[in-house]
Amino acid sequence: MSVCYALPPLRGSAEHQGSLADFIWFRTGGPAEWLVRPEDSRDLAVFMAGLASDTPVLPVGVGSNLIVRDGGVPGVVVRLPKAMAKVSVEPDNRVRAGAGAMGITVASAARDAGIAGLEFLRGIPGTVGGAVRMNAGAYGRDTSDILIEATVVTRDGAVETWPAERLGYTYRHSALPAGAVVVEALFAGVPGDKAVIAAEMDRIAAEREASQPLRSRTGGSTFKNPEGHKAWALIDAAGCRGLRRGDAQVSEKHCNFLLNLGGASSADIEALGEEVRATVLAHSGISLEWEIQRVGVPA
Repeated sequence: MSVCYALPPLRGSAEHQGSLADFIWFRTGGPAEWLVRPEDSRDLAVFMAGLASDTPVLPVGVGSNLIVRDGGVPGVVVRLPKAMAKVSVEPDNRVRAGAGAMGITVASAARDAGIAGLEFLRGIPGTVGGAVRMNAGAYGRDTSDILIEATVVTRDGAVETWPAERLGYTYRHSALPAGAVVVEALFAGVPGDKAVIAAEMDRIAAEREASQPLRSRTGGSTFKNPEGHKAWALIDAAGCRGLRRGDAQVSEKHCNFLLNLGGASSADIEALGEEVRATVLAHSGISLEWEIQRVGVPA
């Protein structure tokens, strides 16, 4: 991280060596070379247009599905402000959300408007931007099931509205290019009864509380479910429940979650994940793919 990129003008803020561990769920990892918080979409677009084309750009929400390596992240990390987290209800059972909005906020707005079909967002602990990029899903539904269109700021500073089809969705993946930043999404629901919607959201919340280590320093689901299998079951069958490397641990509550027990480094967490992958491969012949995004450089 020795290169210091010259930054174009910005109405928002740009912090050199900005801490990511302050808000990343694992609470580990090195700083961003530049942590940029634009004021709005236009500010971001002008900034991106003026940024040298070889400067890496990484959008980050709340870091609920992210390992930031201990050497930090070169280039620019973009974090959207609260002003870009607004949620509004539109005609025809549609919900428009800024990319900085949390899934629970979107689900709650839909519930209050009597719009069903978005309840599963209650079970996604990240932002709309992250959900759109990675096709986040829970409880049998994916973001691709409800997305109508997404507004993105491309790496060269263009503001474009992409229909869902253009995102080329597959399981936990989209065709959104590196460096592009989702700034808004439009979701489709169906008419529903507020009480029924609320009950389903409560069920999801209770199920998550009972089955996942929500009050720990974690990064959410670590590995993708291989076709026909559950990652947690493969990890459990391979004897990895509770496995530790330093202060990094495979959760005993849910085997597809890794934990920072307090003093783990990102290197510890990633190495533990690779140990789990190797053990599962040896036991079952199945190679687990990372679902958590790993970014930055080693220390």
